[in-house]
Amino acid sequence: MNRIITMAISAMLLCSCSKEANELHDEDQQSVNEVQNQEEQIVTKSVGSKVMMQAFYWDVPGNGVWWNTVSSKIPSWSSAGIDAIWLPPATKAAGGGYSMGYDPFDYFDFGSYNQMGNTETRFGSLSEIQSLISTAHSNNISVIADIVVNHCSGGASEYNPYAGGNTYTDFQPASGMFARSYHDFHPNDVHSSDAGAFGGYPDLCHDKIYVQDWLYNNSNSIAKYYKNVMGFDGWRFDYVKGFEPWVVKNFKNAVGGFTVGEYWDGNAATLDWWTGQAEASAFDFACYYRMRDAFNNNDLTNLNGDMLLKRNSYRAVTFVANHDTDEIYSNKLLAYAFILTHEGYPCLFYRDYEDWLDKSKLNNLVWVHNNLASGGTSYLYADNDEYVARRNGSPGLIVYINNSDSWQERWVDTNWSNTVIKDYTGHSGWEPTTQGDSWVKIQAPPHGYTVWSVK
Repeated sequence: MNRIITMAISAMLLCSCSKEANELHDEDQQSVNEVQNQEEQIVTKSVGSKVMMQAFYWDVPGNGVWWNTVSSKIPSWSSAGIDAIWLPPATKAAGGGYSMGYDPFDYFDFGSYNQMGNTETRFGSLSEIQSLISTAHSNNISVIADIVVNHCSGGASEYNPYAGGNTYTDFQPASGMFARSYHDFHPNDVHSSDAGAFGGYPDLCHDKIYVQDWLYNNSNSIAKYYKNVMGFDGWRFDYVKGFEPWVVKNFKNAVGGFTVGEYWDGNAATLDWWTGQAEASAFDFACYYRMRDAFNNNDLTNLNGDMLLKRNSYRAVTFVANHDTDEIYSNKLLAYAFILTHEGYPCLFYRDYEDWLDKSKLNNLVWVHNNLASGGTSYLYADNDEYVARRNGSPGLIVYINNSDSWQERWVDTNWSNTVIKDYTGHSGWEPTTQGDSWVKIQAPPHGYTVWSVK
């Protein structure tokens, strides 16, 4: 979940709109037609076959420049092998131009209505995000929307008979879409709570038919508007511990698209359960915590621990850092070497790629992932300092991670007999020939890694 959002909830003067409003403003309808015409001409590659980029971090530059910043990166990301970008929550939040979007107010204001103190969002205007999505699609990159539907923020105060007092649950968004009242939050006449609330914000009730209609049933619901009007290709669901898995499942079934949930839990079995119930992918926090313990504590045997990618790699989105958590402070590049050579769908963190780590080395690992890393995995060796695994596809690879202070060598069993192999990272100049029984000696540099495959 996002970091605690600091803001004061205050009553604001909003445009008056009825709860039944279903008509788009003329200017938005023109945007709809433009985007749909563009989408009819573009066929994007299926998300999940290469590498995802988390295209933001906490407190990115404000003043409405971020959409253009991301747009300028897209061609180079595409050339590097990125096939999807995950954007922050893109609509007007209670914090207006200061908000990172995790305090949602108007789910249909992408920066075109003057409310919450700004017309643009922190990231930019409606036309700028439309241009970003078009640029991504023309570069064969899918765009993942961040969906925050556990809670809302910025509502006006109203008397709430279920709470026995006033609550900030009167939402009258300027878009005229998805107005809300105390009937749509907890507690209500259906039940007092659901799976979880967050930060004291009004907790949306997904059992209400009205809420379901606006989330995914209506022709102009959030799901269908984001897909058919804005052109988003997939969905990242925030704080899915706060509501039942069927919410994600129903949303995804209404519009399709790659879907991943943020179920923040280090238990691989729990993550596996949630992905089965939601019929969606999950960020592999189990993998994240095993890597943290392995690299921070100098004990690579932790990489043999339980992870979602080992239970159901098809549903695992692996990562080294994100906007909420960045705890692998030691040998972070080795962690990327792990996720970009193993099963699962790896996600790069913007700051690691653009600001903090060696971009050329990350690009090399992305190439390795997209060209060599296929098939199931055999875990060959692990101790405090060394880790070796084999991908068994074609051509497949051997990854050798060395966290010691000196070069290391090791005999390993490959899938290649009498074959010349090489290290595709360039860290080793060896080009050994495997024996007839497929064994070979390989090496890895101190606090480094090598990736071996057929020359």
